[in-house]
Amino acid sequence: MDRSSHARSRGFAPAVALAAAAALTLAGCSSSSGGKKADEEGGSGASAGKANTPRMTVALVTHQAPGDTFWDIVRKGAEAAAAKDNIKLVYSADPNAGNQANLVQNAIDQKVDGIAVTLAKPDALRGVIGKAEKAGIPVVGLNSGLADWKELGLLEFFGQDETVAGEALGKRLNDDGAEKAVCVIHEQGNVGLTQRCDGVKKTFEGSIENLYVNGTDMPSVKSTITAKLKQTGDIDHLVTLGAPFAMTAVQSVDETGSKAKIATFDLNKELTGAIEKGDIEFAVDQQPYLQGYLAVDGLWLYKNNGNYSGGGEQPVLTGPAFVDESNVKAVAEFAAKGTR
Repeated sequence: MDRSSHARSRGFAPAVALAAAAALTLAGCSSSSGGKKADEEGGSGASAGKANTPRMTVALVTHQAPGDTFWDIVRKGAEAAAAKDNIKLVYSADPNAGNQANLVQNAIDQKVDGIAVTLAKPDALRGVIGKAEKAGIPVVGLNSGLADWKELGLLEFFGQDETVAGEALGKRLNDDGAEKAVCVIHEQGNVGLTQRCDGVKKTFEGSIENLYVNGTDMPSVKSTITAKLKQTGDIDHLVTLGAPFAMTAVQSVDETGSKAKIATFDLNKELTGAIEKGDIEFAVDQQPYLQGYLAVDGLWLYKNNGNYSGGGEQPVLTGPAFVDESNVKAVAEFAAKGTR
């Protein structure tokens, strides 16, 4: 459907402006797979000045796994936008796609004014996103799902093209003289992670293979990477797909005495320090704070002024950008605050 009919299907202006219940809370969801109980807004890092528009409630539902600090940064950006826009933000997450779909259903049942969701496994969320549309609740995507957001009927999308990011990293490996690399995938079935490694393979002129690890069990991640380095002694680059896994790879390299260098996607405070020390060559930054901020702010703009970024036809790209020894000091200042 085109974007104008899409807006009408959501009951835009004024029907899309659902009555916000000030005391509303989403039902908490926890699971053995790592689901987190829904929390209310925090407003960390928000600047002075607050919208005087009517209070609205937005649900942010991600596929965050326990211990993955990337999502803490996404959430801080979302909280900052919520504090500015007079939004009650309700956050929930589960790495299991079925459980994540249930969290979206919880948001629909509670009649929130908008939903921001990640689409790591888009097919599992297709049905519940359709239910949100029928309920007149606008849905935006962030981080994962660039290839699927329009087909699923989302209003807008904020993130990076993971294939393009992977291709950029592959070219960087060529520039660094890499010949044999391993791409460490920490969540099987996550389309964005697969696209990253596929992108690297597309442009990298050396040989590369995928190594699957259990991203929810960091000791297991370490033992798997360590075993691979011992088994294959001529690996010269490890490519990880998240900051915590890069830091674990550093331990594996040290333990085995391998000369493999480490490149990664995504940042956190510890990782910028590792780049400064030379333990990690570089990182591809997709600016997760910006993804969370823009997703929440985008829903506020849609409700209050009928805006949708990219005209509803194009995504808003937040990456990729390289962080290495040449610019890490400037980025590290913000990473220390937990916002990069």
